Amino acid sequence: MRRILFNVLLIILAFTIQNCIFPLLPFLSAAPNLLLILTFSFGFIHGKEAGMYYGLLSGLLMDLFYSGPFGFYTLIFIFMGYANGICTKYYYEDYITLPLILSVLNELAYNLYIYVFRFLIRQKLRIGFYFINLVLPEIIFTIVTTLLFYRVFLILNRHLEEIEKRGDSTIV
Repeated sequence: MRRILFNVLLIILAFTIQNCIFPLLPFLSAAPNLLLILTFSFGFIHGKEAGMYYGLLSGLLMDLFYSGPFGFYTLIFIFMGYANGICTKYYYEDYITLPLILSVLNELAYNLYIYVFRFLIRQKLRIGFYFINLVLPEIIFTIVTTLLFYRVFLILNRHLEEIEKRGDSTIV
């Protein structure tokens, strides 16, 4: 229960930082997508079901605060949580390469989804411009942020597991 509460608070904090602080930093041409990092990390660490729940929460937050059809972001975040949850069987805590690859693939899928359903439908066909000026900088910032925060998520997850184990052993 503590883990779920902590992770929900972490998602709300990431959403707040992503939408309230990053736009104010003048040197960032693009901002890392913290909700995407959290969703794929939780899905990767905890499995498909947890990834879908965290994707649902992240997507709902995005849908509530951005215009457009309700469920637009929820759909992609749930899908990403599920798809990354499949990779749980390849999960090794000490290796960072698979999370980095997943970060790039998720960011590409997310931005392709936005391009198709936000721009391509309105016949804005400049995918090269979109990729070079928006997608590439965001991918780079997201990879750097993943490198910094993924280890922190693992350490916090281990710490919460130890707390849960201690709590379970005192009951018996």
